[in-house]
Amino acid sequence: MVKVALLARLVAKPGKEEEVASFLASALPLAQNEPGTIVWFALRLSKNEFGIFDAFPDDRARKAHLEGPIAAALMAKAGELLAEPPKIDPVDLLAAKLS
Repeated sequence: MVKVALLARLVAKPGKEEEVASFLASALPLAQNEPGTIVWFALRLSKNEFGIFDAFPDDRARKAHLEGPIAAALMAKAGELLAEPPKIDPVDLLAAKLS
């Protein structure tokens, strides 16, 4: 059962939109290698706005994800690709359907 999640919003710098899209798509194998990451979605909200939604069984798994390779890679590229710092909000899940 998933109980907690993260909702991240990213705004690409002008001209960097496709690089952000490619970066997010390339992170899928990293998410697949995280046993505590139950679901992981990379989203395009508009031409320059992107998001990541991922869910976890507990706070321990969520914390491990925040300290893992996807977050590290995102922070390393943020200055180059993003117009503002990523906004990452922890959320509690009230209900979920996974299949």
